[in-house]
Amino acid sequence: MESLSSLSTVCRSSYDDCKKAADWLLYRTKQRPKVAIICGSGLGGLAELIDDKTIFPYEDIPGFPTSTVAGHAGQLVFGTLQGQECVCMQGRFHFYEGYSMETVTFPVRVFSLLGVETLIVTNAAGGLNASYRVGDIMVIKDHINLPGFSGQSPLVGHNDDRFGVRFPCMSDAYDRNLRALAIEAAHEQKCGSFLQEGVYCMVAGPTYETIAESNLLKKLGADAVGMSTVPEVVVARHCGLRVLGLSLITNKVVTDYDSNEKANHEEVLATTSLRAQDLQRLVRHLITKI
Repeated sequence: MESLSSLSTVCRSSYDDCKKAADWLLYRTKQRPKVAIICGSGLGGLAELIDDKTIFPYEDIPGFPTSTVAGHAGQLVFGTLQGQECVCMQGRFHFYEGYSMETVTFPVRVFSLLGVETLIVTNAAGGLNASYRVGDIMVIKDHINLPGFSGQSPLVGHNDDRFGVRFPCMSDAYDRNLRALAIEAAHEQKCGSFLQEGVYCMVAGPTYETIAESNLLKKLGADAVGMSTVPEVVVARHCGLRVLGLSLITNKVVTDYDSNEKANHEEVLATTSLRAQDLQRLVRHLITKI
């Protein structure tokens, strides 16, 4: 069994790895972003809105893994969006790719050491709520962390106080003021007719949900389900970042045994391409309010 001192060494190494990546980036860009954006499946076009770009492929950044999923480009884009300095993660990492939760959330810790104060996370999600339609944008007000229920949390292990406290609060994971600003921005951009606010549930994947699982998630209070976002939010809150989450509802989750519908990633990417510009417009306008 590892001693407490050896666990501390592991933790210090993790902090040092994050700092090494942050210092590497800070040395190579003049940008000092206060806002970071994580792009979900097919939503990397958000990064194309950024001006004065400096682009770093993940493989060039010390300690960064690489994304293996279609719809995830795999690069950090620094620049300005509506005059606000920001960094955009064009492609995220997933637990189902075989990465540990610590690796999945490595970029968020790097963001905190870059001086980022606000994190905007986007994802493609399946709609569980019967009133949701394909193409709706859901402002995330809360989440259900199913992998966390089984001990798969990025905060498991010895806590490093340089990142945050041992027992971080999650009842305010999604900043109330940011949610209000997002809703305001959506109405100003004529997106109110397809805007929702609800609870996002993370499952580990990579399989889509069975009908029984989907009905269980509905009973738990989930409005949408996906395979990402929650670990990044947990670590962001641990590091003291404010968080806004946005889900693009790309498919209706199958909850009826008589249905012939089947979820697939191609459908997710196709729907995303149809609504991506609306989400981009919303985020671009929102940035002016933060």
